[in-house]
Amino acid sequence: MAKIAIITGADGGMGQEHVRAVANAGYEVVMACRTPSKAQPICDRLATETGGKIRVIPLNLASFTSIGEFVETIQNEYEHVDLLLNNAGTLLHHSEVTEDGIEQTVGVNYLGHYYLTRLLLPLIPEGSRIVNMVSLTIRYGKIDHDIFQPVDQKHFNRFTVYSDSKLALLYFTLDLAEELAERNISVNCADPGIVSTNIIRQGNIVIDKLCDWIFRPLIYKPAKGASTMLYLALKEKQEVTGKCYANRKPVQLKRKMIENPYRKRLHDATERVIEEITRKLNTKNC
Repeated sequence: MAKIAIITGADGGMGQEHVRAVANAGYEVVMACRTPSKAQPICDRLATETGGKIRVIPLNLASFTSIGEFVETIQNEYEHVDLLLNNAGTLLHHSEVTEDGIEQTVGVNYLGHYYLTRLLLPLIPEGSRIVNMVSLTIRYGKIDHDIFQPVDQKHFNRFTVYSDSKLALLYFTLDLAEELAERNISVNCADPGIVSTNIIRQGNIVIDKLCDWIFRPLIYKPAKGASTMLYLALKEKQEVTGKCYANRKPVQLKRKMIENPYRKRLHDATERVIEEITRKLNTKNC
């Protein structure tokens, strides 16, 4: 029976590296991508390179409707999901809101992946793996406020919101690892370091050109950035769960970060937000 892998943001720089390696490891790969027209040529190329079975299924993590449709397709066409790589991420230049009324960066990086993973759990069997992509910016994140609320442009700081979203994803990783331990499902997160992908662009042509000439040669290429997530996904034996890795080695998280009293509050707030959004969508569709 074929092993099935789902990779979000699979058409991006690191995403393509994940697809290539996972397909070469023998998985059938679902590329979960927001823009299928962009993703399909990449899918075709990677399928030719690897000889693997790879397909694109649309997924917009900023839309609960899209997430629900994606999961319904997976449920109808696959009996199990053996590997879930929550790789997609965004670092917006301006304040934006998802169609469900959530701050966009948090909605994509955290809430969308949270909801997607929860919906897929019935299909994830014992011995499977879930890996979430976080960031070295988790050390700067704070969740002592309502991270789901839109931020007006005057007070919007893209790096602050991004750091908050990645810290929230770390906490989801730790919580889910505890929850799924009895099912022998490993849940870990990967910090790729600073990687030369489009996410680090500033939106200023002069600054971005200088970055391309001076900064990019000094930072990780996508293959290097992808290596930690792939290590957690594909290493022969997976003895760990509920850990954060960087450079393929465990990161020692500070106790005050792990025992943050706002961690439980975030979990409860997340569940309430999901309940509110799904109730509104159900009412709308009645």
